[in-house]
Amino acid sequence: MSSDAPPATTSTSPGERTVTRPGAVLTLIVTAYLMVGLDSTVVNVALPDIRRTLGFTPTGLSWVLNAYTLAFGGLLLLAGRAGDILGRRRTLTGGVLVFAAASLCGGLATDGALLLAARAVQGVGAALIAPSTLALITTHFADGPARHRALAVYSSMAGIGASIGLVLGGALTDLASWRWSLLINVPIGVALALALPRTVRETPRHNGRFDTTGAVTGTAGMFFLVYAFLRVSDSSWTDTLALTCFFSAAALLAGFLWTESRARQPIAPLALFRDRDRAAAYAVILLLPAGNFGAFYFLTLYVQQVLDYSPLKAGFAFLPLTVAVFATVRCAPRLLARFGPKPLLVTGSLLMIATGAWLSRLGTGDGFATGLLGPMLLLGTGVGLSFMPLNATILKDITPAEAGAASGLLQTFQWLGGTLGLAALVTVYGTATRHAHGSADAILVHGATRAFGVGALIATGALLVIAVGLRSRRRDRPHTLRARQPG
Repeated sequence: MSSDAPPATTSTSPGERTVTRPGAVLTLIVTAYLMVGLDSTVVNVALPDIRRTLGFTPTGLSWVLNAYTLAFGGLLLLAGRAGDILGRRRTLTGGVLVFAAASLCGGLATDGALLLAARAVQGVGAALIAPSTLALITTHFADGPARHRALAVYSSMAGIGASIGLVLGGALTDLASWRWSLLINVPIGVALALALPRTVRETPRHNGRFDTTGAVTGTAGMFFLVYAFLRVSDSSWTDTLALTCFFSAAALLAGFLWTESRARQPIAPLALFRDRDRAAAYAVILLLPAGNFGAFYFLTLYVQQVLDYSPLKAGFAFLPLTVAVFATVRCAPRLLARFGPKPLLVTGSLLMIATGAWLSRLGTGDGFATGLLGPMLLLGTGVGLSFMPLNATILKDITPAEAGAASGLLQTFQWLGGTLGLAALVTVYGTATRHAHGSADAILVHGATRAFGVGALIATGALLVIAVGLRSRRRDRPHTLRARQPG
């Protein structure tokens, strides 16, 4: 029997089917997504060893992260649309193979240029993986409790993956070599590529063509925007190149919106934003990661520099946050069914505001138990309460034909918020420490506490959007989008 034969299914609703082995399907989907989440931090721990081995300058070393980030974020919208046209399982499998091959090349790299090229290709693979995994959940799990449970597991993977990545990266770097922080993806990717066609049903292909103009303007616009923030974090807000990139990004993104409003088959259908709750959820999923990414980054600096933890011990220090996320998302589907998304999102954002306010008072004399444990538990609980309801709100009433575009936009907003937020908070940190005096620990804490405070303000902005934009309970009404067809 061909391995491409679809698994047995049972009907649920028109246009939606669910597999008879949902546990196996969900395991493969979240494992693929976890592989991307792990990579967000597993390489970070290895950066000092990478610099020593390949002779990177400090600026060049930052591009080990930036090359991946720019390729990943810039291609998310296009990758979501690719899943609609080519089939989501096929796109996911292709992304896994690209990611694994790039990881192999990066792990064997003999100079910096090869590693940077491999990291960029890894970003391409990750861009194919992320929206495909989320879209497959919408097409394999019916809207309601089954999908909410699947989204709860899926939503926990980002935070859990980041924490596991720190532990795994520290262990691999300490016990073996930094190269294994990349090579570890190869056996995982091969196993996934073999299992996906045997377990996950392929989704129907939807006739259409790629919105080339939208892809070019959107990708280039986000590239210039992210690069502008990265440039500012290394220089200043008056840097000529940074300002040029900001203006270029504004022009390109304006052109992108104009193109999408007129395209027959847009890469980012603006009709998705006609639903008030979905539009508010997209705004919130842009804002909340902006503070969270920064909190994770500066907490990592604090435990490694101020508390003098080894990379492995630093990874274990984040386990309370991971446990809080995992414990909370297990309860989230029941809470969502009982109260609706708004109370959960209000509570989650309040916890994130409290986290930022608490950490803004951190001092050099604070230990892990007195200074970090409480905020980590608050942050993990807030993340667990927030992201599963956001995903469910955005994907509610989405038809199978719309799943790729909606998932691509969701992943793009989440990535863009996190990337720009981190760049902005690093800029706040740099501004605060530029003329600071004292010990290295005191200077780091001075800048980090300012960044934590700004992160709390960003979470406050998300709370305002939730309060004003989100209805108390979504009305269960059908809502579909109809893209204009050619001709």
